[in-house]
Amino acid sequence: MPLPKYHQIYLVLREQLHEGRFAEGLPGELALMAQFGVARVTVRRALEQLSSEGLIARNPGRRTRALPPPAAGEQPGAKKLERANLRGLLENLVTMGLHTSVKVIEVATITASTQVAEALQLQLGDAVQKAVRVRSTKEGPLSHITTYVPDTIARRFGRRELSKKPILVLLEESGVKVGRAHQTISARLADNVLAQHLDVSVGSALLAVRRLIYDEDERPVQWLHGFYRPDRYTYEMQLSRVGSIDAKVWVSKDVSAQFN
Repeated sequence: MPLPKYHQIYLVLREQLHEGRFAEGLPGELALMAQFGVARVTVRRALEQLSSEGLIARNPGRRTRALPPPAAGEQPGAKKLERANLRGLLENLVTMGLHTSVKVIEVATITASTQVAEALQLQLGDAVQKAVRVRSTKEGPLSHITTYVPDTIARRFGRRELSKKPILVLLEESGVKVGRAHQTISARLADNVLAQHLDVSVGSALLAVRRLIYDEDERPVQWLHGFYRPDRYTYEMQLSRVGSIDAKVWVSKDVSAQFN
């Protein structure tokens, strides 16, 4: 089942608000009903959610207006949007781990499949630790994460440690000097397992992340498959142009994340 219609409308309007639209006020309920093809109660529920987050102001008899973003250090509305402005991806991941809670679903030593062995540069059948965890904020589930770590490293930590510390911290404590990460982000529809753990409907859109962590000697030390709720997680980066105007080469830096 897809996301509830009111939540789809909420996500669309929230994105438009972040883009700076509606400077003159949001469309009225009748206009939104016509735009989205829904009943008034559905539109009102979406607007109520935007209002509860401090994104709009609703006054009877007056046009609904967008509220300016909060000043630095201000905590708007019922939901605080925590932002980690960090120097790099790895630091960002550790900070996110320290600002969320985690539930360990599974920890087991398995034999590496073809894909896992190829990613971690192991032999087919070598031992690896597979760990499945769900991270949450105070608003609810944020991400469903599966990690694979070579057994020679992972034997130094288990379920207890994974429930208390970010895995990158555990890698460092195990003697690994984390170097860099290669990451891809795509989209994925939630299956019944992900839907249950992330508290979404089956078929809901999720951010799908695959991340390979290397140590300073360029050896893979962790392969991660992550699925994030897009209404609770935003990934940002700054792009700088390198070379001549015809080169069209962009370099990313100053990675940050938002989660609420």
